[in-house]
Amino acid sequence: MTRAGPPIILFGACDRHNLGDLLFPHIAQALLAPRPCLIAGVAERDLTPFGGHRVAALARVSADWGDRPADLIHVGGELLTCGLYEAAVMTLPPDQAPAAIARYDADAMGRQAWAEALLGLWQRLAYLAPKALFRRPGRFIHLALGGVDLPRLPAAMRAEVIDRLRESDALTVRDRVSQAALAEAGIAAELAPDPAVLVAELFGTRVAHHAGRGEPARVREHFPRGYLAVQFAAEFGDDATLRGLAEQLDRIAADTGLGLVLFRAGAAPWHDDLGVYRRLLGFLRGPDAWLFESLDLWDLCALLAGARAYVGSSLHGRIVASAYGVPGINLLRPVQAGRTGKQAAYLATWHAGEAIGVVPIATLAASAGRVLDQPIDRLAAEAVGRAREARQPWSALGPLLDASPA
Repeated sequence: MTRAGPPIILFGACDRHNLGDLLFPHIAQALLAPRPCLIAGVAERDLTPFGGHRVAALARVSADWGDRPADLIHVGGELLTCGLYEAAVMTLPPDQAPAAIARYDADAMGRQAWAEALLGLWQRLAYLAPKALFRRPGRFIHLALGGVDLPRLPAAMRAEVIDRLRESDALTVRDRVSQAALAEAGIAAELAPDPAVLVAELFGTRVAHHAGRGEPARVREHFPRGYLAVQFAAEFGDDATLRGLAEQLDRIAADTGLGLVLFRAGAAPWHDDLGVYRRLLGFLRGPDAWLFESLDLWDLCALLAGARAYVGSSLHGRIVASAYGVPGINLLRPVQAGRTGKQAAYLATWHAGEAIGVVPIATLAASAGRVLDQPIDRLAAEAVGRAREARQPWSALGPLLDASPA
């Protein structure tokens, strides 16, 4: 991709447990080889027990970088709208997050000050690095970012987004809604698929290895007729929502004979909650259900690759499944009524030909038949096309990075 040289800083939300965020630096490293990479987030974290990386804190990286030129790539995700406070909470150990939320969630001024002191960063947006952090900034690159809620951000945060992107040496976004919001602010951005579409192409052997061992192998043995991979965020956790979801899943299982495998696409605060999944099991009546406990990135990819279909609220659950030609249904979040979420925006941009995009829980069972009837060979061919498009912006980085100040 680029000639060997000094490390490139890969910066993003890879400092918390979330399927896409854990994948992004792996994909970037593979595409940038043989150039060495340093993985950075807002907080120092060791996510290697989950298949992730040892992640350095950006504030420490910038302080230690000295006079070397600093090339930095923002590696993907909904980074245009993630505030510093939200990032600070999501990177806390699970036993510390509830106290921080209780103390600061209703205190806008206090929570910003707390997050700045905790992370050593004085900015409103967590994952948009200013060039001024480094003495000799090189190329700052933003690839396949999302920001569908950009128009709803406070004015000061929107202004910070625009300031950071005006510093960009290369910029792509992953959906047309984000592209239009930036265009309204005078920022031109090309479209590119989310990098996670490359998981099957780049890591097929690794995922296949995990499919043949441990919990993914036990799941496949337990469900010889196949299974649905089912996931949902903690915000689906009220009794009425869980009861409605259970009724729909009962109907799908009865109609198809498929098992249900409940899994967490993210275990960071405000992501997926094991306790909520256990409560759903209490509402299910008939189907055989498995609560998938592994949080290993590659086990999760193997689970999705082997599913008959994916059902859930996670965008990257859908993207990883689709990389293997597995069809999917995204669930409309309870707070999304009347709004275009990142799932709908992305699917409308890159999956417009598929049977189903994002649906409310009440129509899930009715949608399942159409999803399962889609030709797998067509879905697989479309996945190859998206992977090809996702590679293009990375291929263009070679000359840009090789020309970075020495």
